[in-house]
Amino acid sequence: MSSTKIKCPTCSKEQAWDSSNPFRPFCSERCKMIDLGAWASEEYSIPESKAASNFSSGETEEQIDKDQPIPPTMH
Repeated sequence: MSSTKIKCPTCSKEQAWDSSNPFRPFCSERCKMIDLGAWASEEYSIPESKAASNFSSGETEEQIDKDQPIPPTMH
């Protein structure tokens, strides 16, 4: 049985997808670190939806629209 072949996301080198490569899906530690550096320098990003960012703190739509301080909640 042949192993699945994949391309390294950084350099596109074709390689086998198996447990012999501890850096998969990258072909090497070098390619892994290049990718990590790109994330760290914000070359890549995951867009955040406006709805998720507006309501993540428990604010209501009315409070956001009025752009006023949020009153403390009673627990």
